[in-house]
Amino acid sequence: MKKIIGLTIWIFVVIIIIPAILIRSCDIGEKSIKKEKIIKEDIKYVYVYRTKKDKVQKVEIEEYLKGVVSSEMPASFEMEALKAQAIAARSYAVSRVKAYRGKGNPGHKDSELCDDVHCQVYRDESDLRDVKPKHWMRDYYPKIEDAVESTKGLIMTYEGKPISQPLFHSTSGGKTENSEDVFTSAVPYLRSVESPYEKEAPHYTDEYVLRPSEFVAKMKKKYKDISISEKNIKSQIKIVERSEGGRILKIKIGNKIIRGRDVRSALGLRSANFSIRYGGGDIIFNTVGYGHGVGMSQWGANGMAKEGYKYDDILKHYYIGVEIMKMK
Repeated sequence: MKKIIGLTIWIFVVIIIIPAILIRSCDIGEKSIKKEKIIKEDIKYVYVYRTKKDKVQKVEIEEYLKGVVSSEMPASFEMEALKAQAIAARSYAVSRVKAYRGKGNPGHKDSELCDDVHCQVYRDESDLRDVKPKHWMRDYYPKIEDAVESTKGLIMTYEGKPISQPLFHSTSGGKTENSEDVFTSAVPYLRSVESPYEKEAPHYTDEYVLRPSEFVAKMKKKYKDISISEKNIKSQIKIVERSEGGRILKIKIGNKIIRGRDVRSALGLRSANFSIRYGGGDIIFNTVGYGHGVGMSQWGANGMAKEGYKYDDILKHYYIGVEIMKMK
């Protein structure tokens, strides 16, 4: 009798209980999978103007992105940062295709993108073999491929539409900029945010020293009508206004009020977030950050990835109010 009862219990467990547990486990697993929203975009390739070759190439979009991520972000970065870069780069490529397909980008006729900093730096596998160390293609390129392929088709959208300005830069210096403080217009997803995890960046701070004669020469080369002399140079330079992110918006030099980003360009500074001091007869510029400071800080993204943040956390931190959607 006991054997019959035991056998009955065993059959009940095998036939009913275990399948029920397995089904329940599968349900939970399915619910835990993150499913991206779908956006109706079907872009399989891009036309890229190759500046050195002076020709236009048709490139499959995911292969193009491998060349961009390889060129725009260190392959030694964390995987989640590389994924964020891949999605930002794909978003930019899609925005250029939508704007210029069939008519060409005014900056480079008959193509939507170029391979230079005017758009996004792009190198194909042949180029990468020429410019990277011999071991790079073996040790790092598979990591780039994984970052691109694992985010295939994903782009950033704002209010249901692909974003047109997924800007990024090397290092913000602790806080990014509002778009209108650096460029011409306010973009709702390009707002100033804190960027606390980037202090490992090699150019988080920098120092640039000029003799007064060098400073005057550089400013007169940029502005022919500027009135400035080497004598008592300190009294001729005054910071007028800074942005929310810390970069100089306006600075008075001699008889002119100049934008901070234009002074950065004239002097070759890494950032428009700078302070000025004087010592030993020199003018000393101390910069914070590297680049324009709008959008995603690449070193900040890498720092967030090291802290355990995923690619979508990173993107939604630096681009306010965006959603990540999959093209189909």
